[in-house]
Amino acid sequence: MQPSIDVRAVRKSYRETVAVDGLTFSVRPGEVTGFVGPNGAGKSTTMRVVLGLDAADSGEALVNGKRYASLDKPLTQVGALIDADAVHPSRRARDHLLWLAHTNGIRVRRVDEVLEQVGLSSVARKRAGGFSLGMRQRLGIAAALLGDPPVLMLDEPTNGLDPDGIIWIRGLLRQLAGEGRVVLVSSHLMSELQDTADQLVVIGRGRMVAETSMAALLAAASKDQVEVVTPERGRAVTVLANAGATVTVQETDSVIVAGLPGDSIAALLAQAGVPFDELRRHRASLEEAYMELTRGSVEFGTVEAATDEVAR
Repeated sequence: MQPSIDVRAVRKSYRETVAVDGLTFSVRPGEVTGFVGPNGAGKSTTMRVVLGLDAADSGEALVNGKRYASLDKPLTQVGALIDADAVHPSRRARDHLLWLAHTNGIRVRRVDEVLEQVGLSSVARKRAGGFSLGMRQRLGIAAALLGDPPVLMLDEPTNGLDPDGIIWIRGLLRQLAGEGRVVLVSSHLMSELQDTADQLVVIGRGRMVAETSMAALLAAASKDQVEVVTPERGRAVTVLANAGATVTVQETDSVIVAGLPGDSIAALLAQAGVPFDELRRHRASLEEAYMELTRGSVEFGTVEAATDEVAR
């Protein structure tokens, strides 16, 4: 059987709050799957249900075709980083991993291998309580890798990492997927997932919003939009909006235009005497696509966001 994660109609509530509402999706090997959604969407709860840390009210979550509780030597089948603080502060990093290795019949040599892999060999005998958040993240990743499992689940793995660490984790995720493993990554950093993920599972308020490839999502979000680079954005917006286009101002010296083809945009700007340096097809970012998908699925939003929603 190929390694897999299967979430089937999972529902989980805490008293009167529904955290996950009939969620179904699958994660397959050989790809990095991003698991995204607004705060309170149910991502962490779903991952906890998969790992048997929380019991579903209904439905089931399987790893490699089995419930987590029935897995033999679970660390050799699924590695997870859910909480970087899930280590006693007085315990030395190497001792923490040795204890985990002992519980799952993992050889001692593997402990030193993963410490080297995550860059913690030099602090292996230091107590976790003195670690920075980034170092605790690396220790948590080492624990996830300890059993050399075919399935990895990482919740916000870049949290607390410096730029070099972020580049490292990005490469590690691609490497693990390239080895044919199942890799599920929850993150709120859209830029990181855009550079890393092949597939996306997007949820909001505990329900599925989209299950799609990164390429398909970005293509759909890009539509037929044109990016115009101009030193006079205000005049460009006025001219193009008066012609019926929808215009969005970017932080850079450009605007995104929807509703008009490129040749019409160029002609209108030239006729109005508005200078522009470049017209190019707009490629939406994952953040743009994500914001559009999850609009209305945010549990906590700003007044400005709510006003914008009403105005649509």
